[in-house]
Amino acid sequence: MLDRRSSRTGTRESARTSRLLDQVFHALAHPVRREILARIGREERSISDLAAPFDMTLPAVSKHLKVLERAGLVVRGHRAQYRPCVLDATPLEEISTWAEQYRPVWEARFDRLDEYVKQLHPPRQTRSSR
Repeated sequence: MLDRRSSRTGTRESARTSRLLDQVFHALAHPVRREILARIGREERSISDLAAPFDMTLPAVSKHLKVLERAGLVVRGHRAQYRPCVLDATPLEEISTWAEQYRPVWEARFDRLDEYVKQLHPPRQTRSSR
């Protein structure tokens, strides 16, 4: 017999994971946010440090950071006046786990492509092998 509680829990967990993936993909969809992640992935940075290479205001960079924070990719610290931004890679691990389920599909496609290319271009025989 099906346990309705575990079914509902699984559905809730699936919905939570789906929302998380949506937020992370949305956050990663913008090139400025990807660059921000790359920069804080190397070391923690202040908002003004993060804004420096971009031709945008501090409030605009702050809006990008809020999107990254909502996706769980960035954590802002509090040290007196200094508020460093730090990368949290946990949501990226969720993306990796989600994408990993498609690996067998792509590997099978690459294997078929490899076979097709071999059929199109069979190895040439050398004079010594004739």
